[in-house]
Amino acid sequence: MTRLEIAESIDSVFGDGPVTRDQIITAARNAGARPDVLAALERLPERSFPHLRELWQHLPDLPVSTSNG
Repeated sequence: MTRLEIAESIDSVFGDGPVTRDQIITAARNAGARPDVLAALERLPERSFPHLRELWQHLPDLPVSTSNG
C-alpha cells in the first residue's frame, strides 16, 4: 500500500473544503479501497483535514509509491 493508492481512493473528497476522518473513510469505502487502505485511514486522528497532504504526517510509514520503477 502506498500514499498514491490512498490518494487515488480519496482525493475527490477534498474538493469542497476540510473533511473529517469519517468522511475520508467513507470516501475510500465508496471507491472500493482495499481493507489495508481502510485500516490505515482508521489510524488517523478524529479531526478535520483541509488538504490531502496533511494525512501523511499521521501515516509516515507509508511509501509515496512502489519502488518497482
